[in-house]
Amino acid sequence: MVSNFLGGFIMKIGNLEIEVPIIQGGMAIRASMSRLAGAVAREGGIGLIAGSAIGIEELKSEIIKAKEYMGEKAGAIGVNVMVAVSNFEEAVNASIDAGAELIVCGAGFSKGIFKIGKERNIPIFPIVSSVKGAKLSERLGATAIVVEGGNAGGHLGTDLDSWDIVKDIVEAVNIPVFGAGGVIEPEDAKRMLDLGAVGVQMGTRFIATTECEVGDEFKEMYVHTKKGEVVEIASCAGLPANAIISPFVNRLKAGTQERPTKCVHCLKKCDYTFCVNEKLVAGHHGDLENGVFFAGKDVWKIKDIVSVKEVFKRFKPVFENR
Repeated sequence: MVSNFLGGFIMKIGNLEIEVPIIQGGMAIRASMSRLAGAVAREGGIGLIAGSAIGIEELKSEIIKAKEYMGEKAGAIGVNVMVAVSNFEEAVNASIDAGAELIVCGAGFSKGIFKIGKERNIPIFPIVSSVKGAKLSERLGATAIVVEGGNAGGHLGTDLDSWDIVKDIVEAVNIPVFGAGGVIEPEDAKRMLDLGAVGVQMGTRFIATTECEVGDEFKEMYVHTKKGEVVEIASCAGLPANAIISPFVNRLKAGTQERPTKCVHCLKKCDYTFCVNEKLVAGHHGDLENGVFFAGKDVWKIKDIVSVKEVFKRFKPVFENR
C-alpha cells in the first residue's frame, strides 16, 4: 500500500486520510489521553490515546471524547496498546468498538493483531526496530509501520538510534514508514523524511504541550533537562527504557529501590523489580521523588511548553515543502 498526496496535502494510508503525517506517540499511563490526542487530530495529525493499564470503560470514554474534540474531519484518532499488557486483545477490540481509527502496538510483537486488523478492517501500525520485524509486519498485513530507535522514550527494541535504522527499513518494505526517536525540532523531521520516511512519530515533544495532562512538574522537568541526563534503565516489563535521571532512577541503578508489595498483574511478564504502572502514575502526577519520567534522549532540545497548534505551526512547513 503506497502513501500519496491527494489534492495538494492530504495523505492517504490504507483507509485513513490525514493532512499532516505526524503521529503523536501513545504515552502511558494517562500521559496521552483525549485532550492531547483530540488536539493533534484537530490539527490534521494522528492523535493516539495510550490504552495500556487503564480500565476498558475509561479507554472507550477517552476515545469518544477525543473524536468529539477533533471536530470536523482533519486527522485521525487511534490507540496505542502495549503488546506486553495482560489484556492486550481485549483493549484492542474495545478500542475498535469505541471508534478508534487505527491501532498502534509496540513493547513486543503480536501476530494475532493482524488477524484482528483484517477481520475488523482497521489499520494496524506496529512499532518495529529491525528490518526483520518490518518485513514480517508487512507480510502479515500491516498498513504502515513506525520505526523506533533506541533514542526514543519509553520501552525500546534496539540500542541503535533511529537515524541508523530508518533508511534500511524503508528500503526493505513497500508500506509507509514513520520514523520515531529523536524528533524534537522541525530539522529532525526533515532528517527523517530525507531517510525515506513518509512522516514522523513524536512522543517527547508532545509531553511539553499545554494539552498534555501530566503534571506541570513533569513538563518543567522536560524543559530543564540537560544533554546527557537521560539514561537507560531496565523496565520490569523486560525491555530497556530511557528515563530522565531522578531519585527513583538513582535508587534503581544502585539496587536500593524497594520491590513492590502488591501487584495488579497489568503485564504478561514482569520481573517485579518495581511497578512500572505505579511509577508512571507517580510521574504523571509530578512526584519527583518516586516517579519515573520516560523521555527521548534528545529531550534537552525542548525549551518551551507550547500548544499543540504551535507544534504543528512549526512542523507543517517541513511536510508542505516536500
